[in-house]
Amino acid sequence: MTRRGAGTWLREGVWEIPLRRYTALLLTVALVAGVGFAVRALLHENRSCAPGVSRPAGADECVGVATGPYAFGQPRLADVVRAIGRENDRLRPGSYVTVALMLPYTSTSPTNQNDIRHQLQGAYLAQYQANHDANGERPLIRLVLANPGATGTHWRQTVDRLIAMTAGPDRLRVVAGIGQSTDANKRAVTELTRHHVPVIGSSITADDLANGRGNGDPYPGLARVAPTNTDEARALASFAKVSAGKALLVYDRPGDPYTRTLQHSFAALIKGSPFESQPFTPPADRSQEGTTANTFRQITHLVCDTPRRTDTLLFAGRHTQLRQFINALGGRGCQDRKFTVLTGDEASYLTHEKDLDRGVLGRSLAVRYTSLAHPDAWTKDRARTGGSAADFAALSKLLSAADRGPLGPLGQVALDDGQLIIGYDALRLAVHGVREAVPAGRNVPALTDVGLQWPQVKGSLRVDGASGWICLDVHGNPYDKAVPIVELTPTGGSRFVRIAWPEGKPPGKECLPPS
Repeated sequence: MTRRGAGTWLREGVWEIPLRRYTALLLTVALVAGVGFAVRALLHENRSCAPGVSRPAGADECVGVATGPYAFGQPRLADVVRAIGRENDRLRPGSYVTVALMLPYTSTSPTNQNDIRHQLQGAYLAQYQANHDANGERPLIRLVLANPGATGTHWRQTVDRLIAMTAGPDRLRVVAGIGQSTDANKRAVTELTRHHVPVIGSSITADDLANGRGNGDPYPGLARVAPTNTDEARALASFAKVSAGKALLVYDRPGDPYTRTLQHSFAALIKGSPFESQPFTPPADRSQEGTTANTFRQITHLVCDTPRRTDTLLFAGRHTQLRQFINALGGRGCQDRKFTVLTGDEASYLTHEKDLDRGVLGRSLAVRYTSLAHPDAWTKDRARTGGSAADFAALSKLLSAADRGPLGPLGQVALDDGQLIIGYDALRLAVHGVREAVPAGRNVPALTDVGLQWPQVKGSLRVDGASGWICLDVHGNPYDKAVPIVELTPTGGSRFVRIAWPEGKPPGKECLPPS
């Protein structure tokens, strides 16, 4: 064998041939691994919905914090979500802080969706006002949507994301909204405030989702725009002159934070009543029908069995059950007797409820409730303090601009359920807290400093809300907040009756809570 032949044999036999085999083997392994990975990727469903939003395992709804213009699959929210997206897009990095509006955006209830849209519209108008009409005040406000799920089941995922957004470029400084006073929302607020995230409740009214109610301050950094159930009940009592011998209480058992505290407030008003209070048990998800309609039909018999002097029915329940109760009262036997149902702000959900039998209203049944806000409050009841027509006019001006200018379109707007007004006021309070907390020479406040502003929101530092003055006590609760008494009408919508006050009269012009 020649030297060249030997070299070729050595190269091919000892080195190149095994190398080819090893390379082929490695390629085969890589191919098999790649196919396996691809199969796993196909089998592992992509659960992302949008930036910051995903579907938890075993769930069909998208939850989390939408950092872009994402409407959570709700067409009725599309217009206002796009408007918020346009406003957010014009903000330069580093010029803003983030405020999240946390509401159950994936709720399947049309009534809930109407209220969510209205509250979101109000929040956007306050964002726009803060960024364009504030005489150069900083920081600017970026608004994002936080969804804990239709019933708040996935609050943990959403809250964890919100807490993470307090650091880095998002600079989250307030979570507003919260929605209904439920056990899930109570847990969410507990966790947020435990991590020093300031929270503003727009429509929560439960006494046990508040600070300073005999149990210290379990939610440090929580402020509220709406009165507590106790304050609403006190305002109702000052308006209706409820007495023990003339009223029957119907209540949700076991209840949730809203219904339980409303029940206790009503029970205190009629202490010593000769009538046993009547319970009903709704589904765990109180937006569902369940079988409570049957219970209410039976309760109407007991209503008719009461003495004729009984003319008031106090209802401590959610809006779905309230609608069932009203419809059942329409078929009661004692049509010759007139009754007035008195209840809390949850009744505002029925303002545009298509399944409510409005034919029963106005004949021998009136339904009056404590609204969080009403557009006629300051034009038809000109209280000298506690709010003003001028404060509400500022919101009306923004709405007019949205009809024809760069603010809109916002989608279908309604004011008589109070949700747009209260959403606007909640964001205005958030802006107030953020900007008051900015230290000299800086543009952005520390996270913990924002919540420290709530005890000073009073006197000349109050927020002149469209729903009335927002004067907070040292625990973050509104003091002697205006409570519009509103009545459902047979033709649809609601009718403003008058403003009532938890203290029995409007606050002094200083709006300083007593010690």
